[in-house]
Amino acid sequence: MPKIDALASGSSWQRDGLNHQAIEDYLKTIYMLAESESPVSTSRLAEARGVKPASVTSMVQRLHKLNLVNYEKHYGVTLTAAGEKIALEVLRHHRLLELYLIEALGFSWDEVHEQAEVLEHVISEKLEERIAAVLGHPTLDPHGDPIPAKDGTIVQVETQPLSSLPLHYTAYVARIVDDTNSEMLRYLAEQGLTPGAALHLVQREPFEGPVTVQVGEQTAVIGRQLAQSILVTLDKPDERNP
Repeated sequence: MPKIDALASGSSWQRDGLNHQAIEDYLKTIYMLAESESPVSTSRLAEARGVKPASVTSMVQRLHKLNLVNYEKHYGVTLTAAGEKIALEVLRHHRLLELYLIEALGFSWDEVHEQAEVLEHVISEKLEERIAAVLGHPTLDPHGDPIPAKDGTIVQVETQPLSSLPLHYTAYVARIVDDTNSEMLRYLAEQGLTPGAALHLVQREPFEGPVTVQVGEQTAVIGRQLAQSILVTLDKPDERNP
């Protein structure tokens, strides 16, 4: 059986023989966790995947044998170049699908993650490119997450958590860190806190208390933990997608 990193793009029947969906899910999760923690600990990976640590160790050892991750016991996990390439491809599928489901099929932003989780593993490269073209080759998904380009490059935007925004500053919502929590996304939409929205920090309570922001005509009181998940930029974003 050939290694997954040696398979031609779109070789779905071969990838099925390697249980490609589980492999791709792990690689994507490692990539996303590595944005804030690298190497990624197996305990953190187990928590994110919702499985027992023993299951993670078994899968990580398998990925190591496939040359998709670097792994040392008690050290953690990092992606190899081959593993990162696959992770970025899956992220590209996922984030393009989320945007397409909203733009073309009328889904709301709190519904699309679950749908994209399934579809990201099965769309062909031809369909991926057709979706990208129809959407105008976007660089951001509906939650503000960057969409990897075909070559794996990602547009980086300097952001900071809403919780650390200086008082009386105006900022713009750039990204929602957790796009898996549908209830949270619905709440944020009700408050007008969606990517591109302008907000003004009015008040910050001490001792990790909530922050109060003005969004248009609305005033919203946001818990500190939630405010940490809302990434903002001080610069008004240009057109979010070309």
